[in-house]
Amino acid sequence: QVQLVESGGGLVQPGGSLRLSCAASGSIFSRVAMGWYRQAPGKQRELVATVTPGGSTNYYDSVKGRFTISRDNAKNTVYLQMNSLKPEDTAVYYCNTNPSIPTYWGQGTQVTVSS
Repeated sequence: QVQLVESGGGLVQPGGSLRLSCAASGSIFSRVAMGWYRQAPGKQRELVATVTPGGSTNYYDSVKGRFTISRDNAKNTVYLQMNSLKPEDTAVYYCNTNPSIPTYWGQGTQVTVSS
């Protein structure tokens, strides 16, 4: 059974930074692509960034140049460094495999960008 636990969210002013972490249990982590997703109020969940087992990355257009996804396979952890945050980045952020597996969704971590 795989469990994903997100942390690191909070309230930040526009232009600020946050670093999210996702700790994964289970032995498959190092062999699967991972992604960070977000869901804003009243909107569908969207894929924000992905990282392959080897470390290749891809980003949703609106976060390119501001967000950086990375992983530490030895720690079973994936990170999302978020810089130059904007109010429209406000959402609950989740990690999951890419493509996502429905039973792997965790509680997420709330990110609020507001002055």
